[in-house]
Parts: sequence; C-alpha cells; structure tokens
Amino acid sequence: MRRRVLAALVFITGASAANAFSPEELANRTVERRAVEAVIWGIPAVNYDLMLQEMLTKTKGKANQIVYWSKPLDWHNQTLTPNPDAIYLMAFTDTKDGPVVIEVPPAEGGSINGNIVNVWQMALEDAGPSGADQGKGGKYLVLPPDYTGTIPDGYIPLRSDTFGGYALLRSNLASHSDADVAKSVAYAKRLKVYPLSQAANPPETVFTDAEGVVFDSTIKYDASFFKSLDRIVQTEPWLPRDKVMIDQLKSLGIEKGKPFSPTAAITKQLVAGVKEGHEWLETKYETGQIPFYENSRWNFAANPELVKSAQAGYGEPEAYPVDLRAVAYSYAFVGLKRLGTGQFYLIAIKDKAGRSLDGGKTYKLTVPANVPVQQYWSLTAYDRETHALIRNMSRASRSSQIPDLQKNNDGSVELFLGPKAPKGKAANWIPTDPKREFEVMFRLYGPTKALFDKSWVLPDVEQVR
Repeated sequence: MRRRVLAALVFITGASAANAFSPEELANRTVERRAVEAVIWGIPAVNYDLMLQEMLTKTKGKANQIVYWSKPLDWHNQTLTPNPDAIYLMAFTDTKDGPVVIEVPPAEGGSINGNIVNVWQMALEDAGPSGADQGKGGKYLVLPPDYTGTIPDGYIPLRSDTFGGYALLRSNLASHSDADVAKSVAYAKRLKVYPLSQAANPPETVFTDAEGVVFDSTIKYDASFFKSLDRIVQTEPWLPRDKVMIDQLKSLGIEKGKPFSPTAAITKQLVAGVKEGHEWLETKYETGQIPFYENSRWNFAANPELVKSAQAGYGEPEAYPVDLRAVAYSYAFVGLKRLGTGQFYLIAIKDKAGRSLDGGKTYKLTVPANVPVQQYWSLTAYDRETHALIRNMSRASRSSQIPDLQKNNDGSVELFLGPKAPKGKAANWIPTDPKREFEVMFRLYGPTKALFDKSWVLPDVEQVR
C-alpha cells in the first residue's frame, strides 16, 4: 500500500511539473526559442539581403549590374568590416532567367581581388591574380540551381545552389592619390556582367556610383530581421542540409508561398528572440577569439574550423558549423575560396593589457619592417558595436599605400589610434570616436611565407595615454 501511495505521489508531482506552463505560455516560449535559432542559422542570408536592399532602395542599381564606390570607402559605407584601401564594386547576380557571366579583365594596368558567393555567402570562386583566372582574366559563369544546360567552352562554371548571390570585386590601388584612384576606377570599369543568353553581343554593363550614399547593411536586431529572412525563404530553394528549419520557421509565421504577417503578440516574441540571439552572438564573438600568435591579442578573423567547412561547401558528412558561421557573419561579409592566397586578416578587440579598445584613449601599433606582403598592408578601425566603419570620422585606416606615411630608420611604422593625433603624427593617425569602443583589423594582401611560419610577428596594440 505504501508503495502505491508513493508511486501516486511521484506520478502527481511529475504531472504537475509537466503542466507548469499553459498552452499559451508554451507557444510563446516556442516562438522565442525558435526565433533565437533562426537568427543563428539565418544571419548569413540576412546579411546578404540587407546589402541587396540598400542597393535596390538607395541607388539606381539593379541585379546583374554593378554598384561601385568611385573613391576609397569612408564611413558612409556601413557594410561589415569593409576595406577602405581599395575601390569597391559589387555585382548582385540573379540567375532565375538563366546563367549570368561575370567577366574579369586580365591583370594588365590594374588587378582585381574578387570573391563570388551565393546567398549564404558560401564561396563559389575567387577571381583575379589569386583566383581561378590567375590574373589572365576570365569569364565566370554563375549557374542557377540544378542547371542541366550546355556550358560553352571558354567559361569558368560556378554551380550555385541559390538563384541570388553576389561578387565582391576590389580594384587595387597603388596609392590614394587622385590619379591612382582614377586609374583604379577606370580599370574596374573593364569588368562586365551580362546574361549568358546575350554573350554573342553583350549589352553594356551598367555601373551605379554609391559614393556618398549611407549604405547601411549593419545587422538590425529587431523585427525587421525576420522580414529579411522571409524574403530569402520566398525567393530561394530549400537546401537539403537546411530542411530542418522549415517547421522551425513555420512556427514563426515564415512559410514559402505565404505572406509573413505576424501578430503583435508574435512580433513581441520575435523581438525577444532576436535580442537574445544578438546577446548570444556578442558573447561568442567576445569569448571565442583564437589567437594567431601565441599569447597574442591578434586573432584569426575567421575561425579555421569554419573556413575548412565553408571551403568544402559545407559538404563534410560530420560537420556543419552553423554557430561559427553565425558569429562570422555578424561582423563580416563575403566568403573566400582561397583564404591566405590573395589576402589574410587579423583582428583585435583588446589591447596588450587585455582591455577593450576605448575610443577616448590613445593607442600605438608598431608595424615591424619587411611586412610579408606582395601587395600592401593596412590597419583599419571599426565601431565595436556595429562592426562598420566608425561614423563621422575623416578616415578609417592607414596603409602602406600612403605616400606620406612616416617610417622609422629601421623600416618599422608606428601607427596611432585615438580621438586626437599625437603631435607630429597626423600622417600615421586613425581617428576614433571618444564615446564608443572600437576594434581593429590588420590586412595583408598577397601574404607570403613569413606570415604563416610566424617568423614575422605583429605586436599587440598598446595604450599610450
């Protein structure tokens, strides 16, 4: 009898615990929980969509054309961690009406560092001297999903599993002089984008200048995040590896072929979910840095595990690093097929003493002589919260392309970051906002062996006052 009473008590207690939430509470918790996972899974595509929408709504640019910046980037370009020491061009491709050609000129009188990706920003190929054409120029043919048509001779076929995508094309600069900028832009305008169906007589490529436009694709951690995600679901095919998300998104009101019209109550849960997702991403970014050098504050800009998986097209049978991918696309964009061949990046969010970089303080970075690059190196400051160029600053970087950069007798260069230039150091100074924290990225274009065997070491950023 005693055993039966105890069993009954256990059953009742268990049943009570199981009914701790009402059906309404369970529904709300499910939406918020799945909204967090949707943020983590969907951020690479949302990142892409935000850039596409900025082009479509703020410029005259359209798909299968080229939007470009006729001067080195300044703070008006609010994409994630861009390079302000090159001429930027972007070609958003749409293959719903058939394959699209991106024609890259030979590296004669200029050169392109290009990366071509799908909607999920998975690299399809690199272009230019460090890409498939090896500087000889090439016709990159972006194919729609499951394309079965004939591929003509003379093209570099890129099989994409999405209809959308883009090419990020950087035209290299010899310096920031007006003459060199004009030369780089003129070379870049030799790029062509056109449908394969018109390859026999290609139409003239349309170039739209976005210079001076506040082109803001920083991630918006609010209800609009899910509007971007819905656009992706409505326009792109479900990939086999992602079908687990079909029902997850359906519970948020995102379903292919149906309008996304969340109620006020659902929107409240979506906002709670996206804010929690943001906090999760920030924590992972802050705590998940992997030092490039031993005991250094300089970190890999992209997690090596993610790079390996992405370069394999996320086709590894036992790996799909969605969490790492989410963190990466919360602070950067594009994908590289051959990271380390054409360019390599290091990122720092702390100074030598392990403190966050404060825009109200002054810092120094001593770049040793003989930087291991075939092209150029640069240091850029970004807003720590948005990961974009710091707003309203006169410039964002210093690079080896700058003719008046001051060098020490041993060939090293001292760079300074802070709200005011140290006396006599204006040429080597990067301004920061005294009210905001920042982060820095060191870029190496055409990196050489001394970087990877670590015989050349970049010291940490140090606070000087």
